[in-house]
Amino acid sequence: MKAVICHAPKDLRVDALDEEQPGPGQLQVRVAFGGICGSDLHYFQHGGFGTVRLKEPMALGHEVSGVVSALGEGVEGFTVGQRVAISPSRPCFKCRYCQQGQHNQCLDMRFYGSAMRFPHIQGAFREKLVIESHQAHPLRAGVSLAIAALAEPLSVGLHAINRAGGVFGKQVLVTGSGPIGAMLIAGLRRAGAARIVAADLSDTALACARAMGADETLNLATQPDALAPYAKDKGQFDIMFEASGSDRALRAGLDVVVPRGVIVSVGMGGDAQLPMTQLAAKELELRGTFRFHPEFAVAVKFINEGLVDLRPVISHVVRVQDAVQAFELACDKTKAMKVQIDFGVEPAGI
Repeated sequence: MKAVICHAPKDLRVDALDEEQPGPGQLQVRVAFGGICGSDLHYFQHGGFGTVRLKEPMALGHEVSGVVSALGEGVEGFTVGQRVAISPSRPCFKCRYCQQGQHNQCLDMRFYGSAMRFPHIQGAFREKLVIESHQAHPLRAGVSLAIAALAEPLSVGLHAINRAGGVFGKQVLVTGSGPIGAMLIAGLRRAGAARIVAADLSDTALACARAMGADETLNLATQPDALAPYAKDKGQFDIMFEASGSDRALRAGLDVVVPRGVIVSVGMGGDAQLPMTQLAAKELELRGTFRFHPEFAVAVKFINEGLVDLRPVISHVVRVQDAVQAFELACDKTKAMKVQIDFGVEPAGI
């Protein structure tokens, strides 16, 4: 079967892999669509991120949907031909963090397409994938498999909203309107945020943010001082979600968030230097957010019931044989939002 494998920075290949058969409690799934994530791009461009580096060839990808093609022994509730969204989160369910319900902090996590451990956890960009049955979330008839592959990044946004501790009736700023930021905005709209302002450097991203529910958009490339009015009277935003991974954006948030407001750091762009005196004087809360777990089921529910419209996020769908071009396109933020790889199971239907 075909698989999209990163061998080194800028060395991405569509290679052949042996097909696996499902064991007890497992499903084999024909992968339909796979979305290229920022972490995939880090492996493609740099061979890793932070201190994490590729030590062996690794299949990329973790945002996938598909069709069940075989059942392992003892599997109930699924049938061959069933269409599913696939959670890439595979915690151990045994460690102390899993026992406390913090599955995203699992000490023995196996998350698709991750070089954080060795041997690496191979990714899901392959024609057939064996998964645990608990990873499969059934889709309603008529739901696009391309849209279903967005359940994972939507889950990231929903977990960030949970980390904020309540957004109903709040004034909210989202910096970084890429796919995660855009879907976070959709979640904020659903969760009852009173006003959502989105900031980015790209008109393409900001147009998507408006389509996803932002009340106002600010292009900080053409209007670098656009946030300045929001610094009046110690700030205007109750909550800020920093989804760009920019050190500069995170620092700017300290000026525009109200005293005792909350800043949620979503994007992973590296270490940041913050004016701790300002953080302390305004009694701000800086919170991290990492992956998700229970939010995946919520994301699939939203998609199944049509409670969010994620179609504006998908900018391009590219055939698996052209995966290298798909990754190069995804690197160009002036042209692309979410680029998906089509494994040829069914038309995108978006």
